[in-house]
Amino acid sequence: MECMELKEKKVIVIGGGISGIGAVLLLSQTGAQILLYDGNKNLRKEEIKAKLPKDCFVTIQIGEWNADILKEVDIMIISPGIAIDAPCVTAAKEAGIPVWGEIELASRFAKGKLAAITGTNGKTTTTALTGAILKAAKEDVYVVGNIGIPYTSIALETKEDTVTVAEISSFQLETIQTFAPQVSAILNITPDHLNRHKTIENYIAVKESITKNQTEQDTCVLNYEDEVLKEFGASLHTKTVFFSSKRKLERGLYLEGEEIVYQTETELLPVVKISEMQLVGIHNVENVMAAAAITYAMGVPMEKIREAIRSFPGVEHRVEFVCEKDGVVYYNDSKGTNPDASIQAIRAMSRPTILIGGGYDKQSEFDDYVKEFGEKVKLLVLIGATKEKIAETARRYGFHAILFAEDLKEAVSLCKREAKQGDAVLLSPACASWDMFQSYEQRGILFKEYVKA
Repeated sequence: MECMELKEKKVIVIGGGISGIGAVLLLSQTGAQILLYDGNKNLRKEEIKAKLPKDCFVTIQIGEWNADILKEVDIMIISPGIAIDAPCVTAAKEAGIPVWGEIELASRFAKGKLAAITGTNGKTTTTALTGAILKAAKEDVYVVGNIGIPYTSIALETKEDTVTVAEISSFQLETIQTFAPQVSAILNITPDHLNRHKTIENYIAVKESITKNQTEQDTCVLNYEDEVLKEFGASLHTKTVFFSSKRKLERGLYLEGEEIVYQTETELLPVVKISEMQLVGIHNVENVMAAAAITYAMGVPMEKIREAIRSFPGVEHRVEFVCEKDGVVYYNDSKGTNPDASIQAIRAMSRPTILIGGGYDKQSEFDDYVKEFGEKVKLLVLIGATKEKIAETARRYGFHAILFAEDLKEAVSLCKREAKQGDAVLLSPACASWDMFQSYEQRGILFKEYVKA
């Protein structure tokens, strides 16, 4: 079914959050008949209507799922938070109704060129930096996706000379069909969201599917130091560009001493010196390499890439400097929502560190997180659903400097009490936020408020 054929079709959108609203707004301009369904019985129809323009005609249903809702439905659009084995999705598939995700819907309408970035960690920083580089070089640039702006909200505004950068999560990739970026990037793959994807093999396959509709003219940027991606790159029919933070590559981006360089087919291009970057940590060196590879593939001159990297300040909630009080430096890494992301944050610390960890349980294991403490983490303050699990793992590795807090506010108070001049306090939970907060953003904002108070 092509987009222009949505006129008069009955389309059901599942989920009344930011992605669902974005899908409804796009569909309202196609002449489709729209039904919005959300299973949260505590939601009120008025709340959803308040997010939509007055002239947007949509039927809203809330609460218990009823298979009768699917009568005469031609297509289903699901938000990333809706699992592909949810009862409503299963019912649609059994009834032969096509199921698209919100980015699939957007991509069928969008014009111009698309760069799509996925990976377990570093997506947001790489996407924001890629957007900043492109904005320095091109007129019409959008930055969308998992970064907080639905792709559907801008798809109809794009033109043939538009360039869009999209941060794409594994949840969004589960429902792609024709989605085809000109440049894709997979930054790394470590176990995450296994409560949803069930096995690491499923998770890897979903991440790698970002390339499935790319052609030989398109480019895929991959991390050479990730064994899964190194092997995957050898099987691709696209142009493949590798980056490495650990070794010199025959072709691709790597470190030459303290400088990132790019060995193309014909020349060695200096990209940027690490000392010129405002971003800290080796994980950010990799993010910069990926962004440089993506933007160079999209035709941006290296001088423009270099200038934009130098002036890029970083992303909120990702090893974000909050303030220094009484000789103690506070960092907000609320975006550390899995162990591997938090390991990168711990590595970026250069002082004795008090670490705040714990949160929603995604069935992660915390062995590697604890092993990273070494001499650096002097005290662990734990909150949330996983606090006992993390504490048990820490004790197993001989780490016993652990305090428990009822909530984040108490955790910050404990850190203030225990921190000495010259220490760092790092919020990097290694867990999602959904047990105590609406989002990692809310968790990070509150942390900053408590620290500054």
